[in-house]
Amino acid sequence: MPGTTASPRRRLLVFIVAYNAERTIARTLTRIPPGLLGRFDVEVLVIDDASSDRTFETGHDVNRAGVLPFTLTVLTNAVNQGYGGNQKIGFHYAIDQGFDFVALVHGDGQYAPECLPDLIEPLARHDADAVFGSRMLSKRGARAGGMPLYKFVGNKILTFCQNRLLRSSLSEFHSGYRLYSVAALRRIPFDLNSNFFDFDTEIIIQLLIAGQRIVELPIPTYYGDEICHVNGLKYASDVMAATMKARVQEMNLFYDPKFDCAPDRENQDDSAKFDFTSVASTTLAIIPPGSRVLDLACAGGYVAAALRQRGCYVVGMDAQPLAEGVQLDGFHLHDLNTPEFPVDVAGFDYVLLLDIIEHLSDPEAFVDRLRQATDAAPHVQIIASTGNVAFLPTRLMLLAGQLNYSKRGILDLTHTRLFTFRTFRRLFEQRGFEILQTHGIPAPFPLAVRSVLALWLLALNRGLIRIRRTMFSYQSLYVVRARPGLRFLLDQAYRSSAARAAAHEHPAGSEVPHTPSSP
Repeated sequence: MPGTTASPRRRLLVFIVAYNAERTIARTLTRIPPGLLGRFDVEVLVIDDASSDRTFETGHDVNRAGVLPFTLTVLTNAVNQGYGGNQKIGFHYAIDQGFDFVALVHGDGQYAPECLPDLIEPLARHDADAVFGSRMLSKRGARAGGMPLYKFVGNKILTFCQNRLLRSSLSEFHSGYRLYSVAALRRIPFDLNSNFFDFDTEIIIQLLIAGQRIVELPIPTYYGDEICHVNGLKYASDVMAATMKARVQEMNLFYDPKFDCAPDRENQDDSAKFDFTSVASTTLAIIPPGSRVLDLACAGGYVAAALRQRGCYVVGMDAQPLAEGVQLDGFHLHDLNTPEFPVDVAGFDYVLLLDIIEHLSDPEAFVDRLRQATDAAPHVQIIASTGNVAFLPTRLMLLAGQLNYSKRGILDLTHTRLFTFRTFRRLFEQRGFEILQTHGIPAPFPLAVRSVLALWLLALNRGLIRIRRTMFSYQSLYVVRARPGLRFLLDQAYRSSAARAAAHEHPAGSEVPHTPSSP
């Protein structure tokens, strides 16, 4: 129709990583299907990784000959960057030049360029964020294509272990035939990955953590006389180390920014924390229905909401707005690092300090202010929890010379203090509080291990806490109250003295003198 504008053609970068590929690079280039031009604007990028042969010159000669229907760019690294480092440069090129998709092909021709039209389809239909060519989807195809038995078995074992740890279901983690949406690459910090062959595993882990959709399609297996540059044992060690790090980071026992690419957790369902022994469920068990509760730093408000369902009157306080949809009896937008409380703390039965003290700029000063606000109200009980830095896994990490902060957990990146049971108790006792209850909280296995194994681990952790709470508790939780302050005690002394004096002057059974009224 007149006046309509055709949508711009999407851009595909065919990125060829090459190292000592002088004998194969020209053939690999000519195998790229010209039919791709029917649907995409196609550019081919070759990056020679400082080869010791004439890989760059051969690619340059192909470009000068003009035998390809595509735009061809041939670059060479001045210094060898490694297999992963070379990919980083090419992916940066794809992002910088505004491509929509990038297909990774190896310069030795091991992965058939002829498969590109089929592999690009899920990306073109927006059904995937990444497409991997798999040699394992075709039964017996890998072995028939010449994959050595030791590589086949190693591939299967590594993939099985990685799937179990990452809760994924890929047929293989170790194919180098990859196509990515450039938008997906923008969402992950691939630039922080290894420069070596474990780069491929790390980028898969990042895509999984970021919630990106991965589709696998079968590709033929071809093993020729190309030179393998991979040290198998080192490669296996590196990929398993990366997988374990990512898994341990999910359990908040480790932190590496390369795996910090999960979507925001704002909509996370925290109600699951009431289904097992946790700070939330323990707090709910302590507070009787109908209590008046002040929830400081109430975060998403899930504990406060659960208390309201039990008939409690709950007021929240936080430096951030209350989560959408959470209804409380009152809410104050307030930074706990400031000197005053915007409410009368003595007007409540319980004050909640759940996993917040360790984040304050001056926990000691805050506890002093809290005592001053409650030392004339001995009925107010404070429930405070924090991570236990003496938790056995943390001790073992320290023994190994590791102190890794994480996004959440005992070593949260926003911590200003770290506490053991003893130091957390001392924080309150030295500032005029008495300890009423002490609880050891197990690690939140059901949030990290989504299987029946979590229940076994939780039961084991609870049993170990009974043996030695200070070592096996993931968190400590105290119920405390302020000892009566001097002003309160002096006031009580006045009242008690007045009552005693009245009793002394008018003993029980004696008549109170009658004062006649005026005539």
